[in-house]
Amino acid sequence: MKKKEENIEKENMLQEEKKDKKEKPSKEKKAKKEKQPKDKKNKKEKKDKETSKFVQKIKKNWIIDGTKTFVLVLLIIAVFVAITCGMQSLDLTPLDFTQEKLYTLTDESKERVKNIDKDVNIYFVGYSDDDSDLSLAKQYKSANERITAEAVDAESRPDLAEKYGIESGSSGIIVECGDRSKVLTSSDLVTYDSSTYETISIAEEKLTSAILSVTTDDIPKVYFLEGYSDFTLDYNMYYLSVYLQNEIMEVDTLNILSTGNVPEDCDTLVITSPSKDFDDVAKTAIIDYINRGGNILWLNAAMSISMDLPNVNEVLALYGVNPFEVGIIRETDSSRMVSGSPDLIFPNLGYSEITEDLYSDGVIFVNATKVNINEDGLEDLNVTRTDLATTSESAYFRTNFENTTTSVADGEETGSFVIGAELEKTITEANEETGESAVTSTLVIYGENYFISDYQLTENSQYPAIQLAYNKDLVLNSLAYLSDREEDITARKSTGTVTYTATEQQDTVVRIIIFAVPVVIILIGLIVWQKRRRKK
Repeated sequence: MKKKEENIEKENMLQEEKKDKKEKPSKEKKAKKEKQPKDKKNKKEKKDKETSKFVQKIKKNWIIDGTKTFVLVLLIIAVFVAITCGMQSLDLTPLDFTQEKLYTLTDESKERVKNIDKDVNIYFVGYSDDDSDLSLAKQYKSANERITAEAVDAESRPDLAEKYGIESGSSGIIVECGDRSKVLTSSDLVTYDSSTYETISIAEEKLTSAILSVTTDDIPKVYFLEGYSDFTLDYNMYYLSVYLQNEIMEVDTLNILSTGNVPEDCDTLVITSPSKDFDDVAKTAIIDYINRGGNILWLNAAMSISMDLPNVNEVLALYGVNPFEVGIIRETDSSRMVSGSPDLIFPNLGYSEITEDLYSDGVIFVNATKVNINEDGLEDLNVTRTDLATTSESAYFRTNFENTTTSVADGEETGSFVIGAELEKTITEANEETGESAVTSTLVIYGENYFISDYQLTENSQYPAIQLAYNKDLVLNSLAYLSDREEDITARKSTGTVTYTATEQQDTVVRIIIFAVPVVIILIGLIVWQKRRRKK
């Protein structure tokens, strides 16, 4: 019996020891907790209390009461709708993160339309309200309140559809000012480069041109002389013809043998690289045009063979320009050439109204030739000269095309060459007694034609799109200057957009962002909701 009692006592002692071991960690944890600063604990409790205060209020006053919950939802929806309508009514310019600012109206266009004092309506018939071209057109209003743009359909505006011949189901853009109007199609707003498969947006140029054409009373007329050159608007200069349609001018071709003269309404005559001599009829007609104060833009490509062009040279001599020579200009200054190609050069641009907006981008000349000017004879001809484009001092003139080296050969002419110039000839001096103004004729001449042509340098070359993007402004500004439309001289927007195909890896990343991420967020939300629900 005694032994049994001793065993019971031992067992009780063991249980007490176990109990002490279990309680010891708990006491230690409790002691540690008690050691935490009271102010930190109080701060956390206060923060939790404040955070849940608003939630508890919503639960108590709104969520429990179904009617109030319904009203709360309606209120949120009403606020969202009001904000959306307010933003739409402001017609804010959309954010444009494209490098070329494809969807933002340029300052040049805003400047050109800001002084229009007539109401201009732009109707996008058959277009949706979220069309990017419509969004661009609406931005004109920020420059001039009298220019508005809106999307309409043929059913709601049958008067427009009938007046301008827009059939139901088709689309068209009508730019209207009083009795004057211009109709554009969606295909008018883009052009394509078959060599690079590039889609080039010209929407802004087309819209600005249409606005100005229906509000401008005097539109200059430009004629391209045909019959003497391999460079024509239909052949070898198609891309230029597209851009000419965006300018405030009427463009036509001139067969001088048919007309016998240069028309009286000609503001500027364009002559491109004669490959044969002018007929006597053409020479006489052009000289008569010059003597009555006509202006000429002359583009002359480099010659590879000698040509006898006495009538052509007689016309050039009126401005002090000597005959063109066989040969091309090549650069040795690496900073003045494209990708190490000595025949693709960045000329130095002289200061003039034509070039003043082009200094940042410059132009690229291809196989340029020098413009030989008879400096000693300019005074006798009553001609003043302004250089528009020159080469560096280290350039050279190559006449032997069999020589393929890039270094200067013995006997080759070196130095700075003129490859673009403005020559103003005074035909009749001003007469103060009679009040008659001076009669002048201006020749803008470039020793280049390839720089705005459709020619490819090699079979796989993509250069036509590049050269036109750089060079179109020089030619268009020259035409605007000669046609007495200085307000149209500017640096125009280049808006090429290339079709993009994502790689397999890029496509996977995009799909994950679009589909997987939202699913993960939803799953996390459900898990958190379930856990909180179980705690309750």
